[in-house]
Amino acid sequence: MTDPAKVRRHAERVRELVASVVRTQIKDPRLGMITITDARITADLRDATVYYTVLGDATEQAGTAAALESAKGLLRSTVGKALGLRHSPTLTFVHDNVQDQAKHIDELLERARTSDAEVQRLAAGATYAGDAQPYKLDDDDDEDDDEVANEAPMEDRR
Repeated sequence: MTDPAKVRRHAERVRELVASVVRTQIKDPRLGMITITDARITADLRDATVYYTVLGDATEQAGTAAALESAKGLLRSTVGKALGLRHSPTLTFVHDNVQDQAKHIDELLERARTSDAEVQRLAAGATYAGDAQPYKLDDDDDEDDDEVANEAPMEDRR
């Protein structure tokens, strides 16, 4: 089993290497405005997953995915040489849709704010359905209970 700290270091190094190679060596015209956001590597250091985002529409995202797939051999050899491992990890590229998820979360938060405001508006003029104090309070019964508690037990009366 490999040390988790070593795996994290290798994953960070894979992210840096892929970002550097994409920026400097890959000259594919299909490659759009890409950002390498994260990289994860398995504990046996054989498979690496690289997450990326692309600025643009679906056609630019598809073009960037195709460009990364075609440059996978160059990227894998560069990563393998730089890491100095016995086996170069296989690279898998996954489109990271952070912007879509952030937009969805913002929409959910806005919907929650409007529903909270509606609940507060309805609660402002609300009254109780029954009495404000639904429990009956009898002051006479409380005094009787205190007198019984102050009396001596039956055994002591003999």
